[in-house]
Amino acid sequence: MPDYSIEKELHEQGYAYVCGVDEAGRGPLCGPVFAAACILPDGLVIEGLNDSKKLTEKKREKLFDIIKREAVAYCIASASVQEIDELNILEADLLAMRRAIDGLAVKADFALIDGNIARDFQIPAKAIVKGDSLSMNIAAASVLAKVARDRICADLDREYPEYNIAKHKGYGTKEHMDALRKYGPSPIHRKKFIRFLDEE
Repeated sequence: MPDYSIEKELHEQGYAYVCGVDEAGRGPLCGPVFAAACILPDGLVIEGLNDSKKLTEKKREKLFDIIKREAVAYCIASASVQEIDELNILEADLLAMRRAIDGLAVKADFALIDGNIARDFQIPAKAIVKGDSLSMNIAAASVLAKVARDRICADLDREYPEYNIAKHKGYGTKEHMDALRKYGPSPIHRKKFIRFLDEE
């Protein structure tokens, strides 16, 4: 379970506000990629908070509201489909993370980034592999990013109902691939992710 041990070490080094950062939507074939940055009060225990992928949708929705209410500061940001196509998904992912950090009402002086890449941030940052199961702040950010992206998927589903995005959240399921073959791509599909259509 995540805790504050990494944050505690950084506080002892003189960093006052440590934010956790995570993304959602790197793998899907459509829609923006989301990132969130979050600073929780030191030692705050939020019951059930864990890596968002280990939680049910209902639990994530409940935690989403608690995190927003209890956080010292949080920000949810995104990078568009156009930015993903222009930059590539990794660079767009990092861009969304930088936007989330920059958007914090209380400025962080250190960022814990879920994953294995932490570069080009305005403040000192450290990548933590499986950070969403180690750091409470990263776990909180993972829930914020995941819920925000899932809600966008629900909006995209209403706009483009033929793809059933609300069900698969844009991932390359058989149903989604079959719909792409039948209807072709929409403006919200990532061009680099659907090259298989050109190869068939």
